[in-house]
Amino acid sequence: MSTFTPVPRWKNYLTLCKPNVVAEMLFTAIVGMLLALPTLPPIDLMFYGLVGIGFASASAAAINHFIDRHADGKMRRTENRPLPQGTLSSANVLIFATILGVSAMILLITKVNMITAILTFLSLFGYAFIYTCYLKRATPQNIVIGGLFGSTPPLLGWCAMTGEVHPYALLLALIIFVWTPPHFWALALYRREDYEKSGLPMLPVTHGEKFTLLHIVLYTLILLAATLLPYIYRMSGVLYLVSALILGAMFMAYAVALYRKYSDELAKKTFRFSIIYLSLLFAALLIDHYV
Repeated sequence: MSTFTPVPRWKNYLTLCKPNVVAEMLFTAIVGMLLALPTLPPIDLMFYGLVGIGFASASAAAINHFIDRHADGKMRRTENRPLPQGTLSSANVLIFATILGVSAMILLITKVNMITAILTFLSLFGYAFIYTCYLKRATPQNIVIGGLFGSTPPLLGWCAMTGEVHPYALLLALIIFVWTPPHFWALALYRREDYEKSGLPMLPVTHGEKFTLLHIVLYTLILLAATLLPYIYRMSGVLYLVSALILGAMFMAYAVALYRKYSDELAKKTFRFSIIYLSLLFAALLIDHYV
């Protein structure tokens, strides 16, 4: 058991929000917003959209903390979270999540548009309940199916600006959907002992290391193909295409190296690179759009 150092109460609430995850989601939402229109979107509409999407994402994260509180207490990576440590009560967390969720819906309905509010609610509900309550504990394909709910931020950002579900926005969501499994399985590999203790049926636990590594390679290939679709369908130009090919080749190099000679350290590097990869890929889409 690691040593726990008390932190200020506000930091416990911030931890509930999973700020690093929400920040990445908001970045892809911003890209969706900026790609949706030929010129810069209205600043006030972007602001309300981002706050609403951010609040909803943080609400889903807090609900996730509540539902996973017992499993979190068994894993070294999560044992110092507020609920396992008892620094916040279950009631505190549920009230906090409810306030964030209700605020998000009110903001999106009144300041953005109804379709964005509906899609955001479905994403919140899907991640917090369908994925966390059921899929996460029911199947080793949990992250594949559950990734559908985490892939929506660029779609939500696009809808916030236009009020419609555009095929280009669905392409952006598809990229995140396919990116999620190899990204998460790299983490699950070097944290597999934690998942064994928690009883969660993650792929490395149920099917072993080599099987998981093969699926990382296969999904990275699918991801590379998916990232070419914006160019194929004329959503983006050559600058994005070159960026997608280079970044895809780098991701594939990590996946193949991991498959050929696994180590926890390489899995950590692959996981970290996958986050950088997604950020650079979406940045390339944005730069290509304006250049």
